Amino acid sequence: MTTRDLQDRHDVADLVGEFYRRAFADPLIGRIFTDVAKMDLDHHLPIMCDFWETVLFNAGLYRRNALQVHLALNARHPLLPEHFARWLELWVRTVDDLFRGEKAELAKLQAERIAGSISRRMQGRSGSEFESIGLREPADAP
Repeated sequence: MTTRDLQDRHDVADLVGEFYRRAFADPLIGRIFTDVAKMDLDHHLPIMCDFWETVLFNAGLYRRNALQVHLALNARHPLLPEHFARWLELWVRTVDDLFRGEKAELAKLQAERIAGSISRRMQGRSGSEFESIGLREPADAP
């Protein structure tokens, strides 16, 4: 455990990498990443670092449509509220294990908003909180 806050892309990469190591091993959501999404971490980690660097530091690096990715995945395997709850639990625990400070708290708060919003959208309800943090992209975004 460290007592310092998230400061830069290197810290984001450490956080995101450790989170995905834990998520892939998780008995509830690991299979979704490995067997359903067949996630290639070498390809995916830089994208997620762009996402979290944009969320935490307003870096403007993430140009994809995160909601569309999850909607497509949900069409292949239902993404249920308990999946998002576990994702959030793992994210918060990983943040708490690695960092302390204002940006660490923001990472947890934004993750809660994002998980709740995408989960609601999977259930056919409004996801306005996700959209309000500036990560809604045009439908034709890659």
